[in-house]
Amino acid sequence: MTSNSQSFYPDNWKELTTTIKADKNWECQKCGRACIKPGQKIPEDWTKSQRRANTLQVHHWNRNPADNRKSNLVALCSALCRIHVVEALM
Repeated sequence: MTSNSQSFYPDNWKELTTTIKADKNWECQKCGRACIKPGQKIPEDWTKSQRRANTLQVHHWNRNPADNRKSNLVALCSALCRIHVVEALM
């Protein structure tokens, strides 16, 4: 990992986030939006914004990237849920 903030993430971060997303059935834990799964065909007419909104991300409830307990990780869609939850934690 290259940036300073990424140095706090474990080497297996990608695998860990994939596990969290799969455990949540690739759905946003806030709104229930079904997000894009690996290898899923994306509609050709989707815009970049639509693809981004339907992408699932994993975030830390306590904003500490070194705390990777499953209970501290949340899967959120990249639509408004990620923005609202992350802003609320700030």
